[in-house]
Amino acid sequence: MIEKIRVRFAPSPTGHLHLGGARTALFNYLFARHNKGTFILRIEDTDRTRSTEEYIEAIIEGMKWLDLDWDEGPHRQIDRFNIYKDYADKLLREGKAYYCYCSPEELEKRRQEALAKGRTPKYDGRCKLLKEPIPDRVPAIRFLMPQEGETVVNDLIRGMVVFENAQLDDLIIMRSDGTPTYNFTVVVDDVDMGITHVIRGDDHLNNTPKQLHIYKAFGYGIPAFAHLPMILGHDKARLSKRHGATSVTAYKEMGYLSDAFVNYLARLGWAHGDQEIFTRDELIKYFSLEDVGKSAAVFNPEKLLWLNSQYIMKTPTEKLIEMVMHFLVREKIIQKDQTLDKEWLSKAIETLKERAKTLVELAHSLRFYIAEDIEYEEKAKTKFLNEKNLPYLLDVKDAVKGIDNFVAPEIEKVFVSLVEKHKTKLGNIAQPVRVAITGKTESPGIFEVLEIVGKEKTLKRLEKAIKIIG
Repeated sequence: MIEKIRVRFAPSPTGHLHLGGARTALFNYLFARHNKGTFILRIEDTDRTRSTEEYIEAIIEGMKWLDLDWDEGPHRQIDRFNIYKDYADKLLREGKAYYCYCSPEELEKRRQEALAKGRTPKYDGRCKLLKEPIPDRVPAIRFLMPQEGETVVNDLIRGMVVFENAQLDDLIIMRSDGTPTYNFTVVVDDVDMGITHVIRGDDHLNNTPKQLHIYKAFGYGIPAFAHLPMILGHDKARLSKRHGATSVTAYKEMGYLSDAFVNYLARLGWAHGDQEIFTRDELIKYFSLEDVGKSAAVFNPEKLLWLNSQYIMKTPTEKLIEMVMHFLVREKIIQKDQTLDKEWLSKAIETLKERAKTLVELAHSLRFYIAEDIEYEEKAKTKFLNEKNLPYLLDVKDAVKGIDNFVAPEIEKVFVSLVEKHKTKLGNIAQPVRVAITGKTESPGIFEVLEIVGKEKTLKRLEKAIKIIG
């Protein structure tokens, strides 16, 4: 009986946090929270040529934006080299590992010979027969793998996966320069940190049989494994940038809400009935590895965009104000030090939130409310700002001047009276006014728009449109 579940997300900082890694992090987080376990963040940065501090910061920033709060860490492998050496020395003492003096050139030559003869290129084990060290050579350390029988991985998602031990290599666990290798550090860290479940992408499945034997060599109970199916693009090819998949922080800058993004990630390969939209608490409550599918998930950017629009619609307007301010400044709709009346901005957002798919889109749609002046869409200008509509605009301008209480119900009364006066439809008057005020043919309800734009700006924009026609 497992006392307490302990899982880890262990990214290599050789790039930003991307879709696949973010989903792995999320599934570990949800599994830990559902089971009241511990979620550990571990940075696997032993590859010093490709790992950078910038990428570590980007991974942590991505995790924080997704609100995947970890309980322990971030642990860094670079700080644990002495621990790996101690574990390697233990294996040497127990005869479960041996020194290998073969040079990279010798190994490559034998590899090419094996390939030429149609054999699987693997180490031939010659150094394990050595009785004495080879002078003037600094050895690597190899782990002694079984060569007979089978290794069975009981995967919580894929079921039983069998590997022939004859295919396993006596893998190097410590290089001749004293640096540890991936398959070794992973196991040492899991043993040292008491990991009970390993949830990771199925691109790691081929590493699992090698790692199982290292766990056994340390006398550590084998963790439960769950290999998540890969994420494919819409064309069923492996997910890449051309499918629109990019770093997690790039989605943040594109105006996606973190809760919408987390919801979408959760549904990439996991389901709970037909439900599509989940709160964070619901994801934690319902998540189980039994409901993770065996087949690859397909990334659908349109679905993500739709989900984001649903979240924008459901997010309280006060919260949207905080979120959209960053984009209003970034898109140069307001100045960095400019302040907006929150009550007024709340009303403006309320009229637009059902139409916006991203926060960037919401920021741009607020432009006509905020700006002192507007630009017209050429088609809209040609179609509605013309001689035919000039009488409507003139009458609306005169009527607006006489409204003391400039609110939507009073504005509506003016339009109703003008409809009767001109014996026409409301749309025939409202549409040229809409173009004069917003520059476009589509907007929220015209009465609400005029109220939020305000009497002064409304008159200025009507005068500008009349002048253009004149």
